[in-house]
Amino acid sequence: QVQLVESGGGLVQAGGSLSVSCVASGSAFGSYAMGWFRQAPGKEREFVAAVTAISGRTDYADSVKGRFTVSRDNAKNTVYLRMNSLKPEDAAVYYCAAGRLFAVTPRGYNYWGQGTQVTVSS
Repeated sequence: QVQLVESGGGLVQAGGSLSVSCVASGSAFGSYAMGWFRQAPGKEREFVAAVTAISGRTDYADSVKGRFTVSRDNAKNTVYLRMNSLKPEDAAVYYCAAGRLFAVTPRGYNYWGQGTQVTVSS
């Protein structure tokens, strides 16, 4: 069982930067792939970024490539999402998720945080 708690969301102007983090409690954080997803009002939850458990290989949605960076610190049971050059369309609730397999769809993840709001003003 893994419990995930996101933090770091907030309000930022378009073009600005923001980092969100997700701390995991429970067992074997280092054995889980970690993903970031987001959901805007009236839209489906969409993949943002993911990082593998051990190798640290990453994958990104096309819409955030070159602007967002996902990383993890297994010693701190934490995964990070650094967001640069934010756009109004990046505004959403951002969720972190943990799963046994590296995946880019929500169904690939077993555990979810409660989400943190990111608002981007134009």
